[in-house]
Formats: sequence, structure tokens, C-alpha cells
Amino acid sequence: MKLLDDLERKLKAIDARSMRRRVRVTDSPCAPRMKVDGVEGCELLAFCSNDYLGLAAHPRVVEAMQEGAARYGAGSGASHLISGHSRAHALLEEKLAAFVGPHLEQARALYFCTGYMANLAMLSAFGGMDTAIFSEELNHASLIDGGRLTRADVVTYPHGDLAALEKLLAESDAKTKLVVTDSVFSMDGDLAPLPQLLTLCERYNAWLMVDDAHGFGILGEHGRGALEHFNLHSPYLIYMGTLGKAAGVGGAFVAAHETVIEWLVQRARPYIYTTAAPPAIAHALSTSIDIIAGEEGRALRKHLQSLIQQLQTSLTLRLWRQLRSTTAIQPIIIGENQSALDAAAALLEQGLWVPAIRPPTVPPNTARLRVTLSAAHTKEDVEQLASILNALEQAQTATALET
Repeated sequence: MKLLDDLERKLKAIDARSMRRRVRVTDSPCAPRMKVDGVEGCELLAFCSNDYLGLAAHPRVVEAMQEGAARYGAGSGASHLISGHSRAHALLEEKLAAFVGPHLEQARALYFCTGYMANLAMLSAFGGMDTAIFSEELNHASLIDGGRLTRADVVTYPHGDLAALEKLLAESDAKTKLVVTDSVFSMDGDLAPLPQLLTLCERYNAWLMVDDAHGFGILGEHGRGALEHFNLHSPYLIYMGTLGKAAGVGGAFVAAHETVIEWLVQRARPYIYTTAAPPAIAHALSTSIDIIAGEEGRALRKHLQSLIQQLQTSLTLRLWRQLRSTTAIQPIIIGENQSALDAAAALLEQGLWVPAIRPPTVPPNTARLRVTLSAAHTKEDVEQLASILNALEQAQTATALET
């Protein structure tokens, strides 16, 4: 069949560039040590999840999920605007608004099934022929796709280039301007210059939309994310935080001035036309937020920071390049796609699960190992990772020198 033959040909081309992705099946809860692909007696030490505080399998969160299912059932049954908005959803939104509220004016929060959906909703609700979107070069795919779905004029500015962004803002005569950026860039682990971006937005009367997927729960003294980390407060801010990473469960929320959120309720198609997430998830997330905001959350963040510092000081790389990230995302640039795959395979043979990230997720010739640390890891876990990485890189360096 010609249609299938065409797909097979395209798949072979992906293979030739060492770019085929593979789905692995986990047989245990998300944790530092996981059973994978049904291999009996084989447990991998995982450095690949975004469960930054170790809450995905936290006993209190699991108990809350069970309690939520018993109280509200397994599903919501309808969209939020029909009959699917449960008391669990409402209480979670109130808690989230209060949590991030110190950095927003008249804050209100809206819960979504996923971060991808939240970003699509935000951009599509604001996008129109009279709107200009200024998108950071390294933004997440959901922000890129959200911009593509709008009728807005979408302009990409170079990574961290404030001068280039200011020039674009000054030249734009759009009625509505929206600057869109990740806070923590998911493949590099560096932070956007949010204070300077906010200054530009206030100067040129533009909204600043911050995707804090990898900052919420981690950054800031209380875990309120990038806004707390930079001590920002402004009515120009529109904040998106995901709840399947540091919060350990699933979904996302947008928080902003109550008028902005009401506009989303009226105009955000991904919110209006989607069945609400199961109430049990929202019920469990309320417990996650309590942990993040409390003393346990503070202790988890402190432990995570100690692990980040330990890994950075323990690696002695010469051929590979360790990016100087201060976040739980610790990338190691290897370069060629196949070399990154080989390194990941060598780690797997020694019981460590570290993914190889390749284009188009990252730029060409920057294939990398994306190490992610969790507060559930121990110092011994990180010591083992650093030791094996150093040995693998030294072996590759010796081979390169010989040739």
C-alpha cells in the first residue's frame, strides 16, 4: 500500500539520523528507582522524571487521591461549564490563587487538564488579527503551537536577547502585545531574565505570559515559583504553572488578574470544550500545594539544591559539556545524535536511566543527556551518577585522542 510505504520510507529516514523515539513502559510508581519494560528483578536508578520534589508517590498525596476518588468518583462527566466543575476543582483554584496571589493583582486561578492545554488556551484567547505575540526562541512546543493556532502576528526573538525584543516591541503597532516565555528552559535549565522582561512589558504596554512549568514548587522561598524567585508583582503578568512536575500529580493552572481569567472562561476554547479532569486529581493537588507551601516543602527544596551543587562539583568532564544550570535540569551536551544515544545506552547497561535528547527538541549538533534531579534522590544516588558519567566520558575522551 503506497500510503504505508511512504510512512515506512519516512521512518527509515528518521532512523538514519538516529532520531527515532522509543516508548518505555514503567511497572512501578514514579520514584528514583523504577521497574521498566517488564524486566523482572531489574530496577533502574532514574534521572529522567520531572518529579522534582518526589511528590508523585508521596503517601499523603496518594491517600488524598484515594480519598478524592471515594468522595467524587472516577470522572467529572462533562466540561467545567456544563456540570464537570466539582467542589474539588473550585477549592484547588482558590488555593492556587492565594498561593501565587502575592505576585499578582486581584489574582484568580483557572485549572486545566494539562500544561499544553493551558498554553493553547491562553494564547488562543488573546490571539487575533490585532494581536502581536513575541515568543522566546527556546520556548516549549506548547507555546509555539499556541501561537500558530492564533490569527496573531507571531515574532520569535533570540534567546535572552532583551535588546532585540525591545526593538520589536517599539516597532510594533499592534493593539494587543503579548510577550511569551518559559521561566526555566526545559532543555538547558537556565532562567529567563523575567525582571527585565517585565520592565519592557510595562514600558510598551504588553502582557508578560510566563510558563513556569519547571519553576513552580521549586523556585522561591515558599515554592511559589519564578515570580517569587525574582520578587515580581505586576498587573501585566499572566502566570502558568504545571502541576504534574514539582506538584507530583497532573494538570496546570493559569493565574492572573480576575478580569483576565474571566476572559479565558468566556473565550478559551481548550477550556470551554474539554471534559474537566477527574475531581480526585484536584483533591490530591490540594494536598500537594499544602506540602509545597509548608516546612516539608522547604526541606525538600533545600535537599534538592544540595544535590544540584553536589552533581556540579562532582563532574569532571572534558569532552562533553556540562551546562551551568542552577535548577534541577542538568543537561550534558554531547553533540552528535548517535553519540548521545550510545552514552544513554551505556548508562542503561549500568542501571542508570538518563534520556538522550535530540533534534528537533534541541538544536542540531547539541544532542544531550538530560539529567533531572529530584528531592527523592539521595547523595549516594548522585555520587553513583557522577562516577559513572565521569568514567564514560573519560573512556570516550581516550578513544578520541587515540584516533
